[in-house]
Amino acid sequence: MQRGCCFIRILASAFTCCPPGQPGFSGGEDTLGWNLVNQIARYHELWVLTQGQHRESIEDFVRGSDAPIIHFMYLSLPRWLAPMLNYQGSHQFYYFLWQILAYFVAVKLHKKFNFSLFHHVTYANDWMASYVGALLPVPYVRGPGGGAHRTPRKFLNQYNLKGRIWEKTRSIGQFCFRKDPFFIVGQRRAKAILLCNKEALDSLPKKWLHKAHLFAVCGVSSDDLGKTFENTSNNGVFKVLSAGKLLPIKGFELTLRAFAIFVAQYPHAMLTIVGSGPELAHLQLLAQKLKVKDKVVFAGWKPREDLLSLMAESDVFLFPSLRDGGGAVVVEAMSMGIPVICLDISGPAMHVTTESGIKVPADSPEHSILGLASGLEELYLDGSKRTRMGESARRRAEDLYHWDKVGERLEVIYQSINHRPA
Repeated sequence: MQRGCCFIRILASAFTCCPPGQPGFSGGEDTLGWNLVNQIARYHELWVLTQGQHRESIEDFVRGSDAPIIHFMYLSLPRWLAPMLNYQGSHQFYYFLWQILAYFVAVKLHKKFNFSLFHHVTYANDWMASYVGALLPVPYVRGPGGGAHRTPRKFLNQYNLKGRIWEKTRSIGQFCFRKDPFFIVGQRRAKAILLCNKEALDSLPKKWLHKAHLFAVCGVSSDDLGKTFENTSNNGVFKVLSAGKLLPIKGFELTLRAFAIFVAQYPHAMLTIVGSGPELAHLQLLAQKLKVKDKVVFAGWKPREDLLSLMAESDVFLFPSLRDGGGAVVVEAMSMGIPVICLDISGPAMHVTTESGIKVPADSPEHSILGLASGLEELYLDGSKRTRMGESARRRAEDLYHWDKVGERLEVIYQSINHRPA
């Protein structure tokens, strides 16, 4: 606990906030919500509004743990609305309704506890109104969030018709939500707007840029950085790893096509793809057509510990995601000390530097595939460069993405708001 003279009472909204490994945990958003509220609670007394479905998981986890004390308030909409959480599109509308409920609860809590600040943590988007942020009469911090990142236009042909329709619907929906008067009022009232990638920053109107901060939605723990895995010999095999949900937006078709070009010239290489999803059959068929079936392992979903172990024994992490606001798996790979090859867009492009990996321009599928293959070749032929990049990636993960470092940076932002003249 590091509370001091600047200790204040804070209210946070974290719709997605579930301890890793607990029932109901769903990945990146829950990781962000859980770790960020715990970082806030290192310095301040904290009340958190979160969805009722997380109650049992949170209470089981904190029972007997040394986690900071947090006052969780569990809010649920009527049960008959719960199925909306299972479908893309409708779960955003469920969240929209939940935000209205959160406002009325926040008003009651503020009357009782007189909060000094409100922080809208998750969902981490930059396009939907926070009614608490817009209307509660306390300083307001929003984010980190994204949403402005788009699949590059020339890459839309990587999606089927349904996927292209969803991308268009997503863009239209965000455009409409950004016109919501409550969203505009909230953005105007916000003392700090935390954004998770350059695209989100570039889309912010100039009148609000002075209060914007680039702030990652990803992090790693001391446990992650302290992990050691048994060294295994690669037996001269260049091991390429990729991981994520097997969805079109994750760019696995680019992964396979780039690897096929590379392995045709350098056959002592293997690609392992970790993840499950609806694209599996398509990707397996593509590997067969590209004549790399014997060089590619579809490993399925793996527990996080097993994924980190695979990262530690791999030579390169290949992640050409087409639309990834955060890209937590990239930071995890960096923490295991391996260089990353990604497209120069969205969250991964913010995490990876020229010292810690290779970023390929996303100008067209054909050019990007050649660029990814060239990146693999470069790191295959230059082992010392591969080592230097891996060491730099590890240092970057330690210096910028350790959750305690994230918490320290957020505290600096809080204090700048707290000491700013009204």
